[in-house]
Amino acid sequence: MCPSFMVTREEMHTTRGRAHLLWEMLNGEELSLWHDEAVDEALDLCLSCKGCTNDCPVSVDMPTLKAEYLSHRYKGRLRPRPAYAFGLIDQAARVASKIPGVANAVAGAALFKRAAGIHPRRKVPEFAPVTLKQWFERRPLRHGGGKRVILWADTFSNYLEPEVGIAAVQALEDAGFHVVLPHGHLFCGRPLYDYGMLDLAEAYLRKVLSALSDELRSGTPVVGVEPSCVAVFKDELLKLWPMNRDAKRLAEQTHHFADFLVTCADGWEPPELHRKALLHGHCHQEATGGTGPDTKLLERMGLEVEGLDAGCCGMAGGWGYEEGHYDVSIACAERALLPKVRQAAPDTLIVADGFSCRSQIEQAQTGRRALHAAQVLALARDHGPDGPGSYPERAAPDRPAGNRHLLRTAVVAAGAAALAGAIAIRK
Repeated sequence: MCPSFMVTREEMHTTRGRAHLLWEMLNGEELSLWHDEAVDEALDLCLSCKGCTNDCPVSVDMPTLKAEYLSHRYKGRLRPRPAYAFGLIDQAARVASKIPGVANAVAGAALFKRAAGIHPRRKVPEFAPVTLKQWFERRPLRHGGGKRVILWADTFSNYLEPEVGIAAVQALEDAGFHVVLPHGHLFCGRPLYDYGMLDLAEAYLRKVLSALSDELRSGTPVVGVEPSCVAVFKDELLKLWPMNRDAKRLAEQTHHFADFLVTCADGWEPPELHRKALLHGHCHQEATGGTGPDTKLLERMGLEVEGLDAGCCGMAGGWGYEEGHYDVSIACAERALLPKVRQAAPDTLIVADGFSCRSQIEQAQTGRRALHAAQVLALARDHGPDGPGSYPERAAPDRPAGNRHLLRTAVVAAGAAALAGAIAIRK
């Protein structure tokens, strides 16, 4: 059931309603091809959550239809501001990682939010002072004797929450694997699909296949901590190139984090943690394998797990940050997820593998911080079975925020870098 329909109860926000409007448009029945207000309005509240691909009786893939529509809708035209703010997040993050203190000051300013089309009540996630790849390169060299595994360093885990990626590296190494991170700037392109930037998304995926081809052909598995990136490799990639052998290899060899540990870490026993946990599944994870492995992993640790049948959290990447979507985004979360989080006992862990889901929980005045499954493993390993109920907060950035001149320079540099990066990747 579409999350926005559950809030609005409008027929046009059902999968059936949206599909019918698209059908009418393509058949020329009163609707203008690729440029119609009724279609725009219906698709605007589609969260691209992939729920319809998994739950719909006829498996209508509305996210793909929406991406294709937006691709035609804005061909040769400027897109809404959030499309650039969130669609090109990887390029902006590259610049921000050089000056995280300055970038965080800029991103938190009301003027920036207004320019990017972000709702004033939303808090823009902070860039970390040290990225996951920087941490990985600086730590003592390790020569793991186990099977080689690629940990996919997605934009969120690399630039915004490296603690999740670090916890995943340590968990995989504890399980006996030799962990490597891909070299160079690679991007799964998930936000680009949300805004219909399909040519650019295809260019990024070509670069991914080229960079990983040798590893894929040697059978190296790829483990992702961000469900939306894993879903791109297991779903969108094959829709682009169904006959491409490397694309098939990447789809088959890519695993969600918990699924990999449960199915591939033979003989490994996770550290114990005696606690209760509320588990919220990311929509893209539900559509590409489900959260059963997360439940199994947490229960093997000794946790008493309650799975939440709450549907979409309502954040959906950049969608819930947008000014025109805030109310529906919060209403989606308030249906079931947020009340359950608020009712949870203080020592109950809130577990959500999706960056968007964790952000929604933390920004909706719940007073709780959600953890990735990898962080739960780190909590057990570092503090023992009866360790603290909360996960240590990330340290504040240790670089100066700079002055107003630096702030203006950072804004201009970020925009120029995003544009230059987009042009470069097309070539």
